[in-house]
Amino acid sequence: MPRTSRPRPGRRVGPDLILCQHNRRARGAAVVSRKELLMSIEGKTPAEGGTRVYITRFDGVRVPATDYRPVWIDSLADDVTIEGSAMNGVVQGAEAVRSIVTCIRALYVSQEFTFAGPYGENGFLEDYTAQVRGGGQVGNVVLVTRNAAGQAQHIVANYRPRTTLLHLSRLIGEQLAGTPTGEHFATSAPE
Repeated sequence: MPRTSRPRPGRRVGPDLILCQHNRRARGAAVVSRKELLMSIEGKTPAEGGTRVYITRFDGVRVPATDYRPVWIDSLADDVTIEGSAMNGVVQGAEAVRSIVTCIRALYVSQEFTFAGPYGENGFLEDYTAQVRGGGQVGNVVLVTRNAAGQAQHIVANYRPRTTLLHLSRLIGEQLAGTPTGEHFATSAPE
């Protein structure tokens, strides 16, 4: 029987249509629009007819998502580490981590949390979208691991989509240029 050519998952199969295979073990695949794929970083605010979302902060207090701020930044272990998709390598130390997170938050025009709360015994998870200065919308899932004293010990931040995360990484690199942490981020200069 002759073999027919089928598009691979993730390939465009028409204008604004992408072949998507959700589970490698599952048989078959689905064709979805680019808009459907972006829905993981889009949502309705209460003003747009969505429901008011409450989330739990790192300190256990429940607040409206619109009032949330990452209080774990005030509870960093001295030897805390951070890594993620917008940076190369790992940065260690409370002041260095605080400077990175503070820099990133300053580069957001707006930020909307869809989830924040405990994850397992020692974890804390944040899921949000943000509008990046001079760029597009970015989604981020942050996993914060606590140490025995309840302090933030390890932080992992995973941004999407890639084009916006690269733009954000370049902005962070520009802001932190000349510092030891700046070398972990993209630059506008050719490599």
